[in-house]
Amino acid sequence: MSSPALASALAQMQSLATQAGGEAAKGQQLDTAVGNGGFAGELQSSIQRINELKLQAADSAKAFQAGEPGVELNDVMVDMQKASVASEMGLQVRNRLVTAYKDIMNMQV
Repeated sequence: MSSPALASALAQMQSLATQAGGEAAKGQQLDTAVGNGGFAGELQSSIQRINELKLQAADSAKAFQAGEPGVELNDVMVDMQKASVASEMGLQVRNRLVTAYKDIMNMQV
């Protein structure tokens, strides 16, 4: 990864760690508000983010294959792994939702 990208990723990880620890970073507020779209809106936006990651990984792979300057193999591999992890997470969420739906449908009223 390039140095600015690495620094950016490190800063983002530190910010997330601080938020997870329950402390807001200097000058930042923790965002705990639920989106206005509710569950369906959040699910749709998650699917869109997964799709964006997949498209970004595909674009960076094509750029690397075409030999474009500034596109490095390690960046392509990181993008592909991000897309893979996001897809796996989406699949697991879908599986949990299907299981929950089946459980609810099998309840006796």
